[in-house]
Amino acid sequence: MDALWMVPLLLLLLLLPLLMWTSSTFVFYFKKCFYVAWMMCLALIAIPLCILKSGGRDVENMRIIRSLVRHVKYFLGLRFQVSGWEHLQTQGPYVIISNHQSSLDVLGLMEILPDRCTMIAKKELIYAGTVGLICWLGGIVFINRKKTSDAKSVMTDAAKTMLDDQIRLWVFPEGTRNQRGDLLPFKKGAFHLAVQAQVPIIPVVFSSYSNFYLRKEKQFKSGTIRLKILPKIETKGMTTDDITSLSDKSFNLMRSAYLNISDSVTQSNGPLRH
Repeated sequence: MDALWMVPLLLLLLLLPLLMWTSSTFVFYFKKCFYVAWMMCLALIAIPLCILKSGGRDVENMRIIRSLVRHVKYFLGLRFQVSGWEHLQTQGPYVIISNHQSSLDVLGLMEILPDRCTMIAKKELIYAGTVGLICWLGGIVFINRKKTSDAKSVMTDAAKTMLDDQIRLWVFPEGTRNQRGDLLPFKKGAFHLAVQAQVPIIPVVFSSYSNFYLRKEKQFKSGTIRLKILPKIETKGMTTDDITSLSDKSFNLMRSAYLNISDSVTQSNGPLRH
């Protein structure tokens, strides 16, 4: 009986390399499932470490999370090219804004995450098992995107926390994942936050993933992601009347950088065939 149980396992081990070699759809689902499962396992390891280190919810726990997650890119065949590191050498609190393409953004985020920096994320993430718990322990600020009044209240509290605790916050101003080959119009929350706290904004741009990752076409290959950190945008002296112009300026700067670095990555790696 024990030997019979080994037969399907051996067949699976034999089929796995064949499917990885011949089926891009299989590779897509295999990598996606592995990514989710491995991140949940890493969260399970991080939870007791964070509790031991900080005793509970604390932005300093992001150091542990960052160190545990940084190797995941190698399993997925991804590498990062980062430019503009000097722009993160800013003292005190600030708001980082970046474009948002998929859950893979977390890997780029952890690649350059500065100390005492956490994220603003959708409230639903807290229910994602061990990942949700580790996000809470890392001090991630959760907002209810469906209730504007709740989101504004959270942003007001976040601005106060930034100044009181001297932390940095990472925000995705598009508000949702977007893989359409361009940036979506920015929501104003991140800019209200920065102006209210009178802290600088540091834009971070991820190049397009289309040369290695296409969700609808079920393709997920190895590839390079370029991360460009842009110079900070000061908000001192600004008021709510400046929010729209601040948002527009940030959008235009990031869109220009996105198109530029995405073109250079596509030229070096070649486009992913649909």
